[in-house]
Amino acid sequence: MTPETILDIGSSAIQLTILLSSVLLIPALIVGLMVSVFQAATQVNEMTLTFVPKLFVIFGLLVVLGPWILFQITNFTRNLILEIPSLIG
Repeated sequence: MTPETILDIGSSAIQLTILLSSVLLIPALIVGLMVSVFQAATQVNEMTLTFVPKLFVIFGLLVVLGPWILFQITNFTRNLILEIPSLIG
C-alpha cells in the first residue's frame, strides 16, 4: 500500500464527510439566519426560538434524506472492504 493510496482513501472519506454533513448543516444555517433576521426585526431575544426551528429542520432532513445518507456510507464502506485485496497485494 503506497502513501498515494492512503491519501486517496483519506481524501475520499473527507469528501464524503463534507458532502453528508453539508446536506444537514447548510439548511440549518439558512434557517438560523432567517430566525436571526426575524429576531432582529422584532427585537425578540428568546434562545429557544433559534434552537427549535433548526432542530425541526435537521429532524425533517434526516427523515427524508436518511436512506440516501445511509446508502452513501454503506456504499463507501463496501467499496473500501472490496478493495482490501487489491490494496494489500
